[in-house]
Amino acid sequence: MAARLAGVALATAGLCAVTVAPAQADAVRDQEQWVLDMMHAPQAWSVSQGQHVTVAVIDSGVLPSVSDLAGSVISGPNLSGVNTPPSNPSWGVHGTWMASLIAGHGHDGGSDGIMGIAPQSRVLSIRVVTDQGDPNFRKYERESNDQVQNALAAAITDAAKSGASVISMSLGYGASSRAVRLALQYALDHGVVVVASSGNSGDTADARRAGQAPYSFPADYPGVLGVGAVTQGGTAASFSSDNLSVEVAAPGVQVPAQGRDGQYWLVSGTSPACALTAGVAALIKSRYPHLSPALVDQAITSTAQNPPPGGYDDRVGFGTVDAAAALTAAGRLTHNLTVGRGVQVAGHFGGGPAAAPLVPVPPRGQGRLVLYGLLLLICLAIAGITAARLTRMPPAETAGGGPRRGSREPPRGVAWWPSSEPQPVSGSRPAGDPWEDGGQPGGNDPRAGNGSRPGGQPRPGNGSRPERQPQLGNGSRPERQPRPGNGSRPQDEPWLGRGPQAGDDPWPYSHTWSQSPTWPGNKPPPAQQGRPQTPVGPGPAQRAQPATWAQRAEPGPTDTPPYGFSPPPRDVPLAEDPPTDPGLPEPPWLPPGP
Repeated sequence: MAARLAGVALATAGLCAVTVAPAQADAVRDQEQWVLDMMHAPQAWSVSQGQHVTVAVIDSGVLPSVSDLAGSVISGPNLSGVNTPPSNPSWGVHGTWMASLIAGHGHDGGSDGIMGIAPQSRVLSIRVVTDQGDPNFRKYERESNDQVQNALAAAITDAAKSGASVISMSLGYGASSRAVRLALQYALDHGVVVVASSGNSGDTADARRAGQAPYSFPADYPGVLGVGAVTQGGTAASFSSDNLSVEVAAPGVQVPAQGRDGQYWLVSGTSPACALTAGVAALIKSRYPHLSPALVDQAITSTAQNPPPGGYDDRVGFGTVDAAAALTAAGRLTHNLTVGRGVQVAGHFGGGPAAAPLVPVPPRGQGRLVLYGLLLLICLAIAGITAARLTRMPPAETAGGGPRRGSREPPRGVAWWPSSEPQPVSGSRPAGDPWEDGGQPGGNDPRAGNGSRPGGQPRPGNGSRPERQPQLGNGSRPERQPRPGNGSRPQDEPWLGRGPQAGDDPWPYSHTWSQSPTWPGNKPPPAQQGRPQTPVGPGPAQRAQPATWAQRAEPGPTDTPPYGFSPPPRDVPLAEDPPTDPGLPEPPWLPPGP
């Protein structure tokens, strides 16, 4: 057949036909037969020819008046952004080619002209792009990417709302779009099978340099069946884009198609391959209308013929589309659904909500609520008893025996001094009487036990004796007699023992000052230091009773160790007179020592 090149690249218009050439009308069916045979379309027509199925062709427009599409075209909206009238000879060129490959039914009884893969299906034409020869092509090219992508998204949504079962898009863009992605998901959710060409960039310099062709959208969107092109011999076309968006391949080199002028053209590119595959999807949806888009894609990809080595490559995908085998596989998938081995359309895995067991929580009766209420009341009662006991407890004492800071209670066993009387901290006696030992306590410290007795009587142990008598153990005897052991003998008798008499040199350990033979301040030396006294010399040993209060010596200017003593506990008894035996002379007593 004589033919001449009559087309040019249409990539700039977003279309995926590479070259076209006119063909003789009387030889069209013979030239098309290899396409139908490669896809096993005649074997599939005995099962389905696409009845009651609408295929939305989103392209440059479809002229409904051509002979092989008469009565099969529904004109949809024009979303291209330009207002070229359909009467213009450059309007809808590419779109009419693609529609004839899907739903062409020939003419003259079907014996002549183009026979599409789904000859009894219908076409919904939605115009979103223009052909290169369109008088408004330059204006279309100046549209922003957002305008073009939003137009495509609107076309997809309109096709799904118009009842299309299949969408065929023989076009591509180099960038993705959120709006298009959302529109595609809307179509898939409504059971629409979406097919798109993978692009004609396989033999470009960029593809050779990168090792693969750039991705084309919408073919690379999830849920879209991307299609590559093969030659009549079944090999991948050189121009067909090689990337992972390719799932299957179909004839795409010199495929006969009818143009808007009624003439027949040989079209090459992934565009005719996409249209032919969309026709196979229409056959499946016609026979099994409730099969989901994913299962339709599975039926087509799983039965592809002539698979490449390893089962897949990025040039032909899983192989060349086989219409008859795809219909058979779709029947098996539908049978699996009816017997419960497949997945229902828009169903749930695991049998749906009815198959899910209830949450293993036993019902709560009234008895359990009563039990919980009793437990709560018991806990509250325990907490209340504990709080009541804590509030009744006395305040804790500090380490020194006194109340904690902020408490007005006295230490345990000690009464507060009456607020109307001064406390005896100045060294004076109650009622103005002088101290029996002739002065204030050593160091002007308050005497231990500085409380008073009720009725104004002095407290025992505060340094005084009842009836104003001098305290025993403070160095004096009753009736002003000297105390044994203070360095002198009664009635001026000679001293018995080994030491000197009183008035001589100081006794050893008598704690006299090293610089003066007298006690500081001309005060008499303390008669008792609170230590037990052991007699020395002849006679039975006697143990002196400890004094109740030890006198506190005032240190001298050169004495380093302190001579004061801490007061003994309050319950120590007062000192008593040493026992005497009238039949024996009184033994000598050691002077007070440390």
